[in-house]
Amino acid sequence: METLKQLMESRDLSVELKPDHPSRMVLRGTYGERIHKAFRMTRQGVRWRFWRLFNDIYVSAFETILFVEKTFGTHLRDHAVRISKERWQLRQEATQVGFTSADALQKSEEGNRQETEGPQPDGEE
Repeated sequence: METLKQLMESRDLSVELKPDHPSRMVLRGTYGERIHKAFRMTRQGVRWRFWRLFNDIYVSAFETILFVEKTFGTHLRDHAVRISKERWQLRQEATQVGFTSADALQKSEEGNRQETEGPQPDGEE
């Protein structure tokens, strides 16, 4: 995403609306060696990923929103926006921390529990 953003900002690539029925977004620009190096994939690979992200996932998200709001109204939009921002923030925090195995998380949680509860009696006298 960041690479695509940089190439669009530098005007090497651009997005245009193709007014078919239904319309779709197309990626325009030079698919030269710079694009190949930036994405480390073929031109067709870049096109496929662009199609999947912008014409499939992004547009489908708005279709879903339109469906829900047509059915239930727009009064839930503020809640949905707030929740999505919170989830995005949690996702960003998780990527900064990095991957932690479930085993390491469990050991850390057990250690924290022992610190707060103190030593456990073993029942022997």
